[in-house]
Amino acid sequence: MPIEDLMWVEKYRPMSLGELVDQEGVKQRLEALLQKKQQLPHLLFAGPPGSGKTTTALIIARQILGDNWRDYTLELNASDERGIDTVRQRIKIFARYTDRQEGVPFRLVILDEADETTNDAQTALRRIMEENSEHTRFILICNYSSGIIEPLQSRCAIFRFRRYGEEAVANHLKSIARREKLKHSGDTVFGEIYEATQGDLRQAINLMQAAAASGELTLESVKSVSGATIKARVAEIIGEAIAGDFEGARTKMVELTRVYGIPERDFLRFANEALGSLKVPDMARAISILAEYDFRLVQGSQPELQLTAMLAQLSSLKKKAD
Repeated sequence: MPIEDLMWVEKYRPMSLGELVDQEGVKQRLEALLQKKQQLPHLLFAGPPGSGKTTTALIIARQILGDNWRDYTLELNASDERGIDTVRQRIKIFARYTDRQEGVPFRLVILDEADETTNDAQTALRRIMEENSEHTRFILICNYSSGIIEPLQSRCAIFRFRRYGEEAVANHLKSIARREKLKHSGDTVFGEIYEATQGDLRQAINLMQAAAASGELTLESVKSVSGATIKARVAEIIGEAIAGDFEGARTKMVELTRVYGIPERDFLRFANEALGSLKVPDMARAISILAEYDFRLVQGSQPELQLTAMLAQLSSLKKKAD
């Protein structure tokens, strides 16, 4: 695929640690480790989405394994292949291969979203890491290191990635805009993108590309793509629920999820943002309610039923206050 046809997030993906946006502490520690490639330990990258974890893992693969890095790297997304069968069949078989050409110190397994892997699979993975450490290294990537069992954590050098600040995101977006010769309505548009993505650089780049589809980047196009109007609708629904109008809130919630197709997790995220600007009878309880239903959705519960129950509990706060 010609590079001009790539999504910007891939077209402008950093190819070296020096190009990586911010994350200075991580870069300094990794540069020191990479001075002695053969002694590189297993790595655990933890941090919020869009903070450069996967990009950093790919940079390491290229730097250590050279031009043929793809032949000696196994990339897996654990949220899609999270069970013990994947560990036993794909990872175990790959890790056991010892064939390497000159200059390739070891094979590399990159396990993205490793905190989504089951405990049984992680336990099996620990054994594979122990048995094959001489000729295979692992990079585990996760949002929360607490989702990784302690025996795995103890076998890795842990790197914690920070959420990007507004200045770092805005500067990187401006750099891409210049290289794309993209017209825009001023610096405020990059601030609007940051507000919509909250430090997720990958999402920010994708949002900018979508908003610039017409050839110009404007506040209106960013708001349209980012769902700023959707945020306002969610805030309205939560406001009605807090005010005790369960039926009105539920009707609008169903419309938003069924007709407009807003993902349930996004609904909860916008709801959490909306709570800060509302007069809530019991803020601590309201936040606990959102956290409970966020957990239920992660567990695979029926989404619309759970959001309805959440609105019912929020509405009950008004009655208790009265």
